[in-house]
Amino acid sequence: MKADPAVQRRLLDLADADAELNRVQHRRRSLPELDQIGEAEREVRAKRDELVVAETAFSDLDREVKRLENEVEQVRKREQRDRDLMAAGASAKQLEDLEHELQTLARRQGVLEDEQLEVMEQREALETNVTRSREALTEAEERLTEVQERRDEALSGLESSEARLQRDRDLITKALPDELVALYDRIRSRGGVAAGLLQGSRCGACRIELDRTALNEVREAADDDVVRCEECGAILVRTGENR
Repeated sequence: MKADPAVQRRLLDLADADAELNRVQHRRRSLPELDQIGEAEREVRAKRDELVVAETAFSDLDREVKRLENEVEQVRKREQRDRDLMAAGASAKQLEDLEHELQTLARRQGVLEDEQLEVMEQREALETNVTRSREALTEAEERLTEVQERRDEALSGLESSEARLQRDRDLITKALPDELVALYDRIRSRGGVAAGLLQGSRCGACRIELDRTALNEVREAADDDVVRCEECGAILVRTGENR
């Protein structure tokens, strides 16, 4: 392939633009905020799970409190009914039975109220736990939002840089022959640098020195020949000093 030496030198500008693009794309993939978001998301999930556990425990205990309240209320109603029967003039046998039942109801009410008090204290502690879990979840969600905003801000800046670099690259490629750009892009698609300056006997793309035979072949090539590094395959851009 042939190309004017001045045109070939423009490949160095293209390689520089691609190197900058690669750096920007690498920074996008390796933003510290990405790992931080992963950690924050895991924390949010953990806090949500903790809140579900706390709310479930509180709900179960709350139902138990209401059950005990209903039982106490039923005992009180039964007590009031017995007292009403006694006041209505029950027989001696009925009075004896009612008094015995009232004693039983009093003991039952005492047991239920003690149990109710204990469960209510437990519920109060669990309610505090639910409140703390909700606060912890809110804090975790706020941290996640904060790091997401930092990521979005960083990505916005990188996207602007990438768009600018891509415009610069497009301007360079439009000024180059299509065949030369196609060769450059094929080399670049394999990874590594697609064009580098020949510096003495060293390839500017892979930084490896050419052996004597390869170097002589490069130097003997015509100025407009497009030559390539035998080590990495990159296009070797030559100047007057290294011909």
